[in-house]
Amino acid sequence: MIFKTKTQGSEKLYELRTRLNEALVGKIDVVEMVIACILARGHLLFDDLPGLGKTTLSKALANSIGAKFARVQCTPDLLPSDISGFNVYNQKTQEFEFREGPVFSELLLADEINRATPRTQSSLLEAMAERQVTIDNQTMSLASTFLVIATQNPIESHGAYPLPEAQLDRFAIKLSIGYPARQDEIEMLGQNIGQGKETTVVAPVLHLEELQRMQAEVQQIEVKENVRGYLVDLAIATRNHVDIAVGLSPRGLITWQRMAQAWAYLQKRTFVIPDDIQTVAKPVLGLRISGTQQMAERVVEEIINSVELPGS
Repeated sequence: MIFKTKTQGSEKLYELRTRLNEALVGKIDVVEMVIACILARGHLLFDDLPGLGKTTLSKALANSIGAKFARVQCTPDLLPSDISGFNVYNQKTQEFEFREGPVFSELLLADEINRATPRTQSSLLEAMAERQVTIDNQTMSLASTFLVIATQNPIESHGAYPLPEAQLDRFAIKLSIGYPARQDEIEMLGQNIGQGKETTVVAPVLHLEELQRMQAEVQQIEVKENVRGYLVDLAIATRNHVDIAVGLSPRGLITWQRMAQAWAYLQKRTFVIPDDIQTVAKPVLGLRISGTQQMAERVVEEIINSVELPGS
């Protein structure tokens, strides 16, 4: 039975929300979707302009859950071994020693991932999909809570390598933070007068063991057959839509269901309703629809409106 520690879990999630909203002022909806993503054990792609708080939010998340944090600045000269690690020969021991790369963290921030070459981008595929890496024919496991947060700049295309569909499908959702409201920026400026809040070291509000328990509870959220049928009908609608070149894959469909389960969990429900599916539709499908953000939002609305809601 799930929610055995419902009160304690609710308090932990409330503290996590508070911590992340302090780091990213005025973006409550973004924070809520980020939390849903980690509860669904999904990887996250931020498609946004620089300087809007993506790195700040990622660091705050790692600190809040007590995760080992690593950051990679993706550039065209970045090699796959710079991410996964490599073997080095030790002349004293006359043996090879493995030097772990940043992928052996628990939360990896891949900044401007579209500036890395396709070869380097693909080195993350195994890590994201299987939570393991293979180096010199040796398979090594990553942390069970391993999470990738990647960023890309949607405006600049010079020297960029767009992520292929196979890479995009490894992410659960795509989010955009956008510019803050005027009052939020005034508050942000006030927080950065003097030493600023970044100098304060705070304890995690949620430990990785507790996060794993919550992720396991999310997997047990009930999805009734008629709701699953509704989800499948939506997926079929993506495959028949004239503006979508490649419709939602079965893997993407499973991701959509898991995100809906996570959203229901955040609403303190033990079952998924159609509203949960619709709420997470834009970040899930927006990742898998090419074109501008405005076009993707329009297409998602058309898909949702084209499918009849399931009966009781």
